[in-house]
Amino acid sequence: MIRIAIDILGGDMPEANVLGAIAAAKELGSEVEITLIGDELQTKEILKREAVNSSLFSFVHTTDNIGMGAHPVKSFVAQPDSSIALGFKAMAHQQFDAFCSIGNTGAMLVGAMQTIRAIPGVIRPCISSFFPQPDGSNSLVLDVGTNADCKPDVLFQFAILGATYSKYVLGIESPRVALLNIGEEEEKGNLMTKAAYQLMKDSEQINFVGNIEGNDLFSAKADVVVCDGFTGNIVLKQAEALYSLVKERNLNLKDGYFDRFNYEEYGGTPILGVNGNVLIGHGKSSPTAVKKMLKLAAEVASSQLPEKIRNAFN
Repeated sequence: MIRIAIDILGGDMPEANVLGAIAAAKELGSEVEITLIGDELQTKEILKREAVNSSLFSFVHTTDNIGMGAHPVKSFVAQPDSSIALGFKAMAHQQFDAFCSIGNTGAMLVGAMQTIRAIPGVIRPCISSFFPQPDGSNSLVLDVGTNADCKPDVLFQFAILGATYSKYVLGIESPRVALLNIGEEEEKGNLMTKAAYQLMKDSEQINFVGNIEGNDLFSAKADVVVCDGFTGNIVLKQAEALYSLVKERNLNLKDGYFDRFNYEEYGGTPILGVNGNVLIGHGKSSPTAVKKMLKLAAEVASSQLPEKIRNAFN
């Protein structure tokens, strides 16, 4: 039995959490138990409206929520009964195999670092994002916002984290790892990327294929693309803006490739490098996105990803 908890108070449209959980529970079946952390009475009203038996879920009741604009550190400490804090308290006591939220991302990161903590040897945990490739595959890009300033050894660790995730969750036996840079040549880049290149080049832990440029991000040249969080976040937001622009202009493209830029396709992403399975999703997530986040949580939990990362860093 895989036990997944979700913060149902987070996000711009909290009801999406409950509707997404309903859809996920129906698809995941009895092998996965989903616990809803939030307002139990209000949630049961939604379940009744949707003609869903409340026995399908377990509940942890609270009405305290860390708002999307709240200060992550201050709020996590000052609101011990918030849905996010209660989720991490339970994770610290190993009551759940995975914890998900589309709420305050900063609070989720703070919670992970203060409760279940980083895996020994991991300097900085990070988050990733999928980038669709024309051949139907997806590249994993990391970091995409957690660590704006990085040193070469941190980038090298991102490569190990991404390769481990790609191998054990995505099923890629020997993931090709590339470093995002301003040129393909080994001597290109700033001091950080040049030094990181040497660390990756000399490592037997990863299948390093060298540098790639921004115009190669959608060329299927790599399964894992490594960059600092500052660069990664800009790239991610640019890709999201491209998708939004296509939709806003009503271009009606008859190409499913562009639909794969929709964040709903992926649901959420795990925080890589912490002692537990913690997944965060987009604050504007729809029920479909929440459903996919919960299904990914089940996959990540089944893969025992933290243990695989722990072994990689040992």
